[in-house]
Amino acid sequence: MHGHSLTHLAQEHLDLARASSSGRSALTVYGGREHDMRQTLMALAGGRSTGEHEPPGEASLQVIAGRVRVTAGDEAWEGSAGDYLVLPQHRHDLHADTDAVVLLTVATRA
Repeated sequence: MHGHSLTHLAQEHLDLARASSSGRSALTVYGGREHDMRQTLMALAGGRSTGEHEPPGEASLQVIAGRVRVTAGDEAWEGSAGDYLVLPQHRHDLHADTDAVVLLTVATRA
């Protein structure tokens, strides 16, 4: 069994995101190509986004810190620490309204 402190990782990666020219930092906390599930901690400096993209599979998002906005076409969702969203299965964008950290969970096979 292997555990992580998401609180500690969130602060560490927010610091890295703030210092990065992209305004982002990420770490896979579980999974990878050999697994059906991948969980990635993503930190975004306030005002930054992932850019619109296709989902890599079924996915959910849990907000660890800050405020984020997910947009998909004409739909939008705003979340803050503790909120959870099943991401749409079409093009979408994640934007950090403030410095934010999320846990992205992706299932690559049904």
